[in-house]
Amino acid sequence: MKGTSKFMNIRKGDTVVVLSGKDKGSKGKVIRTIPTSGRVLVEGINMVSKSIRPTQEMPQGRIAKLEAPILASKVMLICPSCHQPTRVAHRLVEGGKSVRICRVCNETIDRV
Repeated sequence: MKGTSKFMNIRKGDTVVVLSGKDKGSKGKVIRTIPTSGRVLVEGINMVSKSIRPTQEMPQGRIAKLEAPILASKVMLICPSCHQPTRVAHRLVEGGKSVRICRVCNETIDRV
């Protein structure tokens, strides 16, 4: 697929800020990542309405509001230590494990 990346800098549980679109400036927590399409699902961002069919348990049906995926390139990670939107660097630590580093304060984002 065009525009997909093998490695995403955003992970489930991260707090992100939206850079563009109708929810620009909004902050939310990442619920799910979809690396194959380069998208993320953010809590309370990009809400869409979905019609739910009537069933025996709910004969009237309803219209549900739920989050739709947004491109990962349109969100920026917020550093947990300095609370600033930041780009992400990667560094190898002992044992050969790669961790994410904040480019603003040079603190480790991941717990080692």
